[in-house]
Formats: sequence, C-alpha cells, structure tokens
Amino acid sequence: MRLKPEIRKEQILVAAIAVAARPGGWNKLSREAVAREAECSDSLISVHFGTMVAFKRTIMRAAIKGTILPVIAQGIAAGDKSAIKAPADLKSKALATLA
Repeated sequence: MRLKPEIRKEQILVAAIAVAARPGGWNKLSREAVAREAECSDSLISVHFGTMVAFKRTIMRAAIKGTILPVIAQGIAAGDKSAIKAPADLKSKALATLA
C-alpha cells in the first residue's frame, strides 16, 4: 500500500528525530541512517527534504517545536544555527540534559 506523500514525509521526520535523539545522533545523522529507521530509500528523503542542510534544518525546527531536548542540546553543541536561535529557556533545559 502506497502512503500519501505528506504522511510518508511525516514518518521520515519522526524517524529522523529518533535517530538524532540518540547519543551522538545529531553528528552521525545521515540519509542512510534515517532511511533505515523509516524503512524507506535514502533517495526518498532527498525527494521530500532536498539537501542534507535543509533536512537538518527541518529536523531541528521540529525538535524545537516539539521540545525534544536531546536533539536541541546536540544541535547547540554542534553549532547548529537553528538550535542556537532557540528560546533561552529551552536552550537551558536542553543543555541541562547533557550534564
């Protein structure tokens, strides 16, 4: 059964957040790792999200919106622009998870 594109895109994003939330996941994030988690091809990720830069930006914005602290903390540590622009209270909570 083929899924609607918007449903598949959301599944891929959920899988990407799961991969990114693992220890060291943000720095190891790849299309291949997300594709394994989402059970899809890595080319499908490119179709839905474009470049890896755009994909990571989307993941981080979703993590900020969803208050997914491990992803935000790893993004801050890696110098991700979206993570650094997150609200101060959210960044504090996220960084506290690293301690």
